[in-house]
Amino acid sequence: MRGVIRKTITLFIGMLAAAAIFVLSAELYIKLSESGNQRGVKNSRLSAEILPPEEELSESVVLSREDILERSLKSVVGISSVTNSPTDNAAGQTDGTWYMGSGVIATPDGYIITNQHVIGARPQRIFVTLANGETTEGVTVWSDSTLDLAVVKINGKNLDASKLGNAKKLRVGESVLAIGNPLSMQFQRTVTAGIISATGRSINIESDGGSNYMEDLIQTDASINPGNSGGPLLNSTGEVIGINTVKVTSAEGMGFAVPINVCIPIIERLQSVGEFHTPYLGLYAYTNEAARYLELDEGFSEGLFAAKLDESGPAFSAGIRYGDIITAIGNESVNTMLELREALFKRQPGEGVNIEFVRNDSRRKVMVVLSERS
Repeated sequence: MRGVIRKTITLFIGMLAAAAIFVLSAELYIKLSESGNQRGVKNSRLSAEILPPEEELSESVVLSREDILERSLKSVVGISSVTNSPTDNAAGQTDGTWYMGSGVIATPDGYIITNQHVIGARPQRIFVTLANGETTEGVTVWSDSTLDLAVVKINGKNLDASKLGNAKKLRVGESVLAIGNPLSMQFQRTVTAGIISATGRSINIESDGGSNYMEDLIQTDASINPGNSGGPLLNSTGEVIGINTVKVTSAEGMGFAVPINVCIPIIERLQSVGEFHTPYLGLYAYTNEAARYLELDEGFSEGLFAAKLDESGPAFSAGIRYGDIITAIGNESVNTMLELREALFKRQPGEGVNIEFVRNDSRRKVMVVLSERS
């Protein structure tokens, strides 16, 4: 009888121990789950994935389209500019030509990126309309007709600025959003959606009465209409990856944007010293595809074919000649004119830079002292 009682007690104690272990295990699991949720640990039946820290997670999460627009629309502005004519009208006011378009705030202190054709070649006055309806005057601090880009400065503090992305990471088929003010200011901050149709496009456009060849453009089927010019092209995380510039009027769904990368060194320089002097190399070059198309050269797979040289410019003076294949500026390889300009814009006039090139299958390097574009 005592043996039966002893076995019963032993069994009872074992059940209590098992229950205690179960309870402790459950509590431990709950604590670990709560700790994991607090620290970004994702639990599953098969695996545990360690997520990035909270500050990194906030940057990597793909926002909804609505979230992106709620944030991005605040940084899009309307731009109007007038160029005075030499004659006065009957009321004693100077007549002029008005230009209208869009822009995007790049910095909280008021640097705005837009198209050069939006502000005109020599604007007399520039008016910037913010998302809250406030209108203020701005001034042009930099412009380039060949890139069709300009930077306008307004007096501002803690403005809603867009985040500038990296157009080099774009993939065909990627979703994008275009924001602008089509048909002047009649439809302010209109949003259109589309995809990246192609990258590296080159087109010939008419601007300010002249012809301009633009290369390395982003092609999109997002609708771009008159007045959208200068507005941002956004990727799926809301970063500005291009500045909307032009559309093909003879076809549907063919709009183009200038990659944002070339603007970044300009904005950084303006923020640090308040001015940007455009460095001048005195060279225009073709990509390998363009060189083959124009039957200039079929013997290179990387670099740029030096097609036009200013004989009084820095490149020619340093010994670079027609037909040389430019492969690097400093330590940066270049395969497009936009990459070449991006490398140059990180430097200032008067600064020396090594340029690597190939001539007759021989690799060479020269030091070029940059001048300032007039």
